[in-house]
Amino acid sequence: MENGTIRVICGPGNGKSAAAIGYGIIGALAKKRVIMVQFLKGVLEENNVEVLKRLEPEMKVFRFERSRGLFENLTEEQKKEEIFNLKNGFHFARKVLATGECDVLILDEVLGLLDQNVVSTEEFIKLLESRDGETDLVMTGRVCPEEIRRCVDCISYVENIKVDNLHK
Repeated sequence: MENGTIRVICGPGNGKSAAAIGYGIIGALAKKRVIMVQFLKGVLEENNVEVLKRLEPEMKVFRFERSRGLFENLTEEQKKEEIFNLKNGFHFARKVLATGECDVLILDEVLGLLDQNVVSTEEFIKLLESRDGETDLVMTGRVCPEEIRRCVDCISYVENIKVDNLHK
């Protein structure tokens, strides 16, 4: 990756988070400081947390959610509480970008904050504008709105394609 690029990995397919983690590992192998902030994933199972923790100190992973379920399945009351937590994570990411605290920042499922109306497009663009210019930024989510597309250097689109008769 070049210094200061903004990359989006989006689409309806599986593997966006895995691809983002791959970019983080590439950065870590290049002796870069890598931070990953995950959004809209709920609380991870303990064995998944252990795997991510093993990537430290080369790659630090932060999560701000407290609910066990996915955001879209929560009650309205639970969503209100999680919105507070998700906004804390979003503000943490903005601080990391503004201070240049890392060389590679991965914001996993951050585009979903727009889908779920947790942050506005204007807040999101301010996040991108707060970047110090040197930090590589990798963002994932299902949909990347046009206003955000204009701010990025590269978009990777992930789609699962079912292939009939693959093994015949």
